Amino acid sequence: MPGWPRFYDIVAKVLFFGREGKFRRTILEQAQLAPGETVLDVGCGTCTLAIAAKERAGPSSVVHGIDATPGMIEVAERKARKAGADVRFQVGLIEKIPFPDGTFDLVLSSLMLHHLPEELQKKGLEEIRRVLKPGGRFLGVDFAGGSHSALGHVLPFLHHKPDTVHAEQLAELLKAGHFDDVVALPTPYRLFAFTRASRT
Repeated sequence: MPGWPRFYDIVAKVLFFGREGKFRRTILEQAQLAPGETVLDVGCGTCTLAIAAKERAGPSSVVHGIDATPGMIEVAERKARKAGADVRFQVGLIEKIPFPDGTFDLVLSSLMLHHLPEELQKKGLEEIRRVLKPGGRFLGVDFAGGSHSALGHVLPFLHHKPDTVHAEQLAELLKAGHFDDVVALPTPYRLFAFTRASRT
């Protein structure tokens, strides 16, 4: 879908019933984002979450976003400039994250892993672990297993893949990938599941 980046934010507002900002704040709260941290948003889309992370973590933080779609990065850069947010974006793949080992305090993935086949999910999580600092955290947000809502069916369709990676699967992948402290987090969202893990 070449024109998808232009409509991404409009669709997100509709699907989240205008409460996308609250959803993003919940992600950052559950990620335990602290001032001054170095953050990577993998599959950043049009950068709504990355901009929110920069605002929460403050001027001493460093926030990066990568996405496989050049059009998403173009939109993200325009949005960040308009918001006055010092967030750095580049085209990048989860299976080959363009940063050295141990770069980040926190890596975020929001509604992105369900795009990928399982082998690519495993490789992507290996890369996420590689770029985390010792003691760094990963927070993954994706669809909760067993959801039968209309939104649960519409979102994956719009994202080009009719299947999802459920939270239960993500937790197992994280444990198999040698992450520590893997925990499913309570949230007010029945459709979405939040999973946090760390690298020791």
